Amino acid sequence: MPTTRDEILEAALQLSEADRLVIASEFLETLPKDLPGLAMADPGLMAELERRSGDLEGSIPWEQLRDSLRDTP
Repeated sequence: MPTTRDEILEAALQLSEADRLVIASEFLETLPKDLPGLAMADPGLMAELERRSGDLEGSIPWEQLRDSLRDTP
């Protein structure tokens, strides 16, 4: 059973896209409700996601971003 953050992430990445989406949503729901912009129901977050999904110019591939995040302590 995975126990470290990297092991858990690696195991989660083996799941289907639908399962990863469910887990991501469930994680967001565990965060404090008074933090603006972190709940999926937050209209500001949804507007930002829509904006970003329509603007791919200058975007960074997920693999590159993920690797840079792994290098961050």
